[in-house]
Amino acid sequence: MPVQAIAMITVTDKEVLGAYREKAADALAKHGGQLVAADPEPLVLEAASDAPDITALLSFPTAEAAKAWREDPELAEIHALRNKGGKSTIVLLPA
Repeated sequence: MPVQAIAMITVTDKEVLGAYREKAADALAKHGGQLVAADPEPLVLEAASDAPDITALLSFPTAEAAKAWREDPELAEIHALRNKGGKSTIVLLPA
């Protein structure tokens, strides 16, 4: 069953996050994921904590594929770039 994920990132290092963005699409594709939409200046209607600087909507063929993307040891360096470049929260949602 297809799923979507929303990624919310508070940028702490633009340069490092830029390096992550260069590799993110290939990393997603490895597990059947793709970027559906992204906004570098999202309109935040409500935030329990700091509002994100960047928001992205991702899609995956299954929840297992999304988990495999996040847990893939071959992608650890790419995920580390995202986490070094910002504070991220990624939440999985049913499609």
